[in-house]
Amino acid sequence: MDFLIVIAAAAASFVLGSVWYMTLAEPWMQAARIPRGADGKPEGGQSPVIFAMTFVLQLVVAGMMRHVFSLGGIETLGAGFVAGGGIGLFFITPWIAINNAYGMRPIRLTLIDGGYATLGCAAMGLVLVLF
Repeated sequence: MDFLIVIAAAAASFVLGSVWYMTLAEPWMQAARIPRGADGKPEGGQSPVIFAMTFVLQLVVAGMMRHVFSLGGIETLGAGFVAGGGIGLFFITPWIAINNAYGMRPIRLTLIDGGYATLGCAAMGLVLVLF
């Protein structure tokens, strides 16, 4: 049963990411300096492999988060939301900020990607404690 919960948590984050990045596609592509063709779309398109890899990596995050929640006794919706959001905001976002700072990327990119990390992990946290 735990594996199904981890899959559901990863799926929740994946779907949220789809909405997040579709909504913020233009500012994200500008901040990330994505090369675009005359039609305004990213050059070369996006491979389905990227999406599959994203989901697999979200499974890794959700699986580790489930383990941490179990060890920490995190069982309520509020605790799952706060703990998940905290992981995104205080673990993942600073790492993104460090990478972007060394890459001389704009702070806007960090805010967009860190915002998703925070909300995506909060969504994972909620789903992990639902069952």
